[in-house]
Amino acid sequence: MIYCVEDDDDIRGLVTYAISSSGYEVQGFSRAGSFMEAMKIRTPDLVLLDIMLPDRDGIAILKDLRDNIYWKNTPVIMLTAKCSEMDKVKGFDMGADDYVTKPFSVLELISRIKAVLKRTSSNIEKAFEYNGIRLDMDSRAVAVDSEEITLTFKEFELLSMLMENHGKAVSRETLLNKIWGYHFEGESRTLDVHIGSLRHKLGEKGKLIETIRNVGYRLK
Repeated sequence: MIYCVEDDDDIRGLVTYAISSSGYEVQGFSRAGSFMEAMKIRTPDLVLLDIMLPDRDGIAILKDLRDNIYWKNTPVIMLTAKCSEMDKVKGFDMGADDYVTKPFSVLELISRIKAVLKRTSSNIEKAFEYNGIRLDMDSRAVAVDSEEITLTFKEFELLSMLMENHGKAVSRETLLNKIWGYHFEGESRTLDVHIGSLRHKLGEKGKLIETIRNVGYRLK
């Protein structure tokens, strides 16, 4: 997912269309407020960030991203009409990964996006974040609204599968086979018990785990 934060409707439309046509999932924002709300729900693979926004300066937004433990490694390309050397230096000093000035070539922008994603992909932690729930595969840490919770091994595996496939129903057979093993001979009720425990530990977010009758479960 790529987020494009640009207040000019024409530029934002052109950029999002070009990114989508290049095979990337993209979402556009005209204001900083709506962008920051989206960040709390899903962390993108890259952010295109304009400096001159109507409700907040892009440099200040960049600082917030770099100061946040969850977003500090998210690649950011500054997209702006400012083109002085000092503007670029300030952006890079604040942690920008690249800087593209307007007017720009769409093909060049796509090339820059690919280059930044390739350069930063090895540094991004493997983690899932959805609707206030964050799961880090490397540290096996889970947080709900920034509060860390403790899960058992099986609960962690369940949550990771549901988050990786959020919005899609995951069958009971798939969950049992992937988490308990292809030769699991226990009762399928084991899965229901673990789902119940996981919902309880997630608190209010536990309601996001939806039972799909005769199929399995889905993180809605």
